Amino acid sequence: MSADNVGVIHNIGYRAYEGSRLGRAQIMRALAWYSLRSAFGFGRGAKAKIVPVLTFVAICLPAVVSAVVVALNSQHTRPISYDVYTPQLRIFVLIVFIAAQAPDLVSRDLRSHCLPLYFARPIERIDYPVAKLIAFFAALLVMVEVPLLLLYVGTATQLHTGSQIWHETKALIPGLLLGVAWAVVLCGLGLLFASFSGRRAYATGAVAIFFFLTLTLATLLTNIGEQPGVGHTLSRLAGLISPFTVLDGVRQWLGGTTAGIVPNPGGDGVLYGLMFVVFLACGIGGLIVRYRKVGVA
Repeated sequence: MSADNVGVIHNIGYRAYEGSRLGRAQIMRALAWYSLRSAFGFGRGAKAKIVPVLTFVAICLPAVVSAVVVALNSQHTRPISYDVYTPQLRIFVLIVFIAAQAPDLVSRDLRSHCLPLYFARPIERIDYPVAKLIAFFAALLVMVEVPLLLLYVGTATQLHTGSQIWHETKALIPGLLLGVAWAVVLCGLGLLFASFSGRRAYATGAVAIFFFLTLTLATLLTNIGEQPGVGHTLSRLAGLISPFTVLDGVRQWLGGTTAGIVPNPGGDGVLYGLMFVVFLACGIGGLIVRYRKVGVA
């Protein structure tokens, strides 16, 4: 080989990465944090924040109104219960929030074929859906629990004795625990139906149709069962169709005395408990199974 054909290596200034290599746990943490921010539109344009802001304001508004009522009421009694918290409004707002925001967490990655890039990193197949579940669970927890905390603060600040505040605190705790049950069931089901399509419109439609259809059917059958001449068994069991009515049935089965959206199931309460487990398993388990196959290519 002549001297004219000798190759030359040029140093153009690239430096090797000398920082720490993040592992599986750090990747999951980053993905969950990014997904939680996306659920509320943070890090995105103003249009992405419209639905989260409006739904959050709407669900907190009754708590603010209650605080004003308590302040003006000489008895300092709140008009809203912690365990049900305006059930019709809560259900409507959560359906809108889930249908609008769940596709942002999963559908965009499907549409833009980003999943092979995620799975090229040192994470397992289960890590992606688990990170999304953690993020959406936290988002729904904010939507459900913050209004209860506002309701509590608005009432407790008007009380004058420690025993009254402690009584109010004891009333709050079951409501917070029920809020956890709402969030854990709805996050799995919402993400599962949103993951069926990479198109946002289809994903939103799938989530909304499932929640609205099952709730409408359960409400209709419950009303039919309460008509004269119709056995009350239908009205007690109709609530097994919808996740929202199942959650309310579990609340009453566990000792809740406030009237809800379904009649007290009585001895059939164990069926509501079993159906709660079924919805929970279908949502979380179904999402994990879904991501064992999707996005390979």
